[in-house]
Amino acid sequence: MKRSKPPTSAESKAKKSRPNLPEYHATPSVKEEDGSIRWPAPELQIKTAQAFILNCANAKATTLIVPDKDADGLSSGAILQHTLRLLGMPPELIHVHLLTKGNTVHSETERIKMASHKPSFIFVLDQGSRSGPPLIDEEHKSLIIDHHFATEKDFPDGAAFVSACHSPPVATSSLLTYLLCEPLHPGVRERCDWLCVVGTHGDLGNTLKWEPPFPDMKACMKKYTKKTLNDVVSAVNAPRRAASYEVSSAWDALCETAEPASVLKNPRLLEARQEVSAEVERCTHTAPKFSPDGKVAVFRIKSECQVHPIIATRWAGHLQSKAIEIVMVANEGYLEGKVNFSCRIPRCARSREPPVDIIQSLRHYASLPDPLDEGEAEGAANHKVPLIERIGDDFARGHVQASGGIVDVEQFEELMRIMRIGEKAQKKDDESSPTKKKKPVIDAGQKNSITGYFAKADKK
Repeated sequence: MKRSKPPTSAESKAKKSRPNLPEYHATPSVKEEDGSIRWPAPELQIKTAQAFILNCANAKATTLIVPDKDADGLSSGAILQHTLRLLGMPPELIHVHLLTKGNTVHSETERIKMASHKPSFIFVLDQGSRSGPPLIDEEHKSLIIDHHFATEKDFPDGAAFVSACHSPPVATSSLLTYLLCEPLHPGVRERCDWLCVVGTHGDLGNTLKWEPPFPDMKACMKKYTKKTLNDVVSAVNAPRRAASYEVSSAWDALCETAEPASVLKNPRLLEARQEVSAEVERCTHTAPKFSPDGKVAVFRIKSECQVHPIIATRWAGHLQSKAIEIVMVANEGYLEGKVNFSCRIPRCARSREPPVDIIQSLRHYASLPDPLDEGEAEGAANHKVPLIERIGDDFARGHVQASGGIVDVEQFEELMRIMRIGEKAQKKDDESSPTKKKKPVIDAGQKNSITGYFAKADKK
């Protein structure tokens, strides 16, 4: 067998090195006036949330838990449910409400379903948040536990809240919930530590180092093994990504066992995982289109499965360019009449200054005029309301480094026109010479070119 020739020192230097990113736990923290670190959330919010949980347990009134559908959200809800039971709450008083596909806690159908439980206390975990009316019209007390970007005004009327979004390194909702509940009962650590790891790895990845200010989870990962816990993440994430959207199977698998290895034997989770893997492989080879300045790469797919976040994360780790700032994967087949899209910052752009802010970038694009209206005579078209004012509250949600949205098909097409996706960059005056080489959008030093990648996929 022939051995390939080792690269020369010059060739090695020519290869583009990846940016040296700081470890997540080492993100500079915010300090209070007394010099203490504000983590995982402002102290007043933490005390308010803990008092709310204790009051709920002591009241022994009907309680509704509304967790998000992913590993982080479901683990958060499971930690809270176990804590309430440890505090003496009768199981029959604790109910869970899992949102239907494509809805939010603010959807009218969900408000009606939540109200049907007649809850005195409502916990909403990892759902993101925005301003609006109370969660339900009937009298109740509510607590929002979250880590998505939000201001103090971005919460339902009358709701108490604890948010980690402004206390870096930002804790996940499951980690925040665990840190809230662990001091409330001595049994929380033993019962819920693995749920904390599963939820946190679900959002931050399995390479996270559990070093200060994060709690020490070495004993937990040794007891259950890190591989098992990471496999559980994939297993419980699969149902919400599958076309059937059977999130209840993931919730039951997490809540009905104290042994994480049993989750991996759940037949419904295994089937969903296989379906999602096949869809990811099918859709990953979609070719991207770029904005003229090369800052945005858009992959458009059609799948009944929620695979767009996975594909966005994958491509964010592969695309390299001096210009690129955002990778967007838009799924036109997940919800009828809607486009669900996920955005990620490419690895090569994560250490840039000033830092890339996906939420602000999306809002900026949506505030620009539609090219279809440019150059038209004075009239109604020139006074068209900007897209940002029409696109709704499900646009540019999430985190500054991992955002997305759900918009109408027509509005998404307008956003693509505004961003000029697929248009070629206009030549500058000094580029008119036939001897001047064009600067490629993607670095030419890459041996595995995108065109070659998609060409190979087409031959399969």
